[in-house]
Amino acid sequence: MIRIGILGNIGSGKSYVANNLGYPVFDADYEVAKLYKKNKKIFLKLKNILPKNIKSFPIEKEEIIEAILQKKGNLKKIIKIVHTEIRKKMNSFLKKHKNKKFVVLDVPLLLENKLHKNGDILIFVDSKKSDVLKKLTKRKNFNKKLFDKFKKIQFSSQYKMKKSHFIIKNDFTKKTINIYIRDIFRKIKQ
Repeated sequence: MIRIGILGNIGSGKSYVANNLGYPVFDADYEVAKLYKKNKKIFLKLKNILPKNIKSFPIEKEEIIEAILQKKGNLKKIIKIVHTEIRKKMNSFLKKHKNKKFVVLDVPLLLENKLHKNGDILIFVDSKKSDVLKKLTKRKNFNKKLFDKFKKIQFSSQYKMKKSHFIIKNDFTKKTINIYIRDIFRKIKQ
């Protein structure tokens, strides 16, 4: 099994690319949302460390956002609890799909949280800042302060590009993405 890690900045189109590769995708954002909605153990741990913010189960996204924006160290506290569980979910996904030729890891902080391995194929999704901001501001719950907090904990685009084996220049059209994907798989199979 070859693991393909998708890298890029917030809103660059990582999930779109991941879902168009044609192989099983581990979607960390989806798994985190599921944890907040269905995992009572995570709720109790978060409520214990952030009692002023986390009040009810299932956890509301707004409670998490409020906690992150309220105090500088809260994001790290949340990440420590949530990422431990996400690692377990990812390992379970990898075991389930161990006989697949490829699996795709759509994990926002893949490098930052050291979830990649030697031998992984890394693809960086590069998008124009103006396109990304236009796309993000259309999102229902877009919060510029939250966006800035997450940007601060990410490695730079230059670093992620340097670590990547392939770069997709995303213009947010299916045709362009498919051309890049075909080219990447052609090169991988050589």
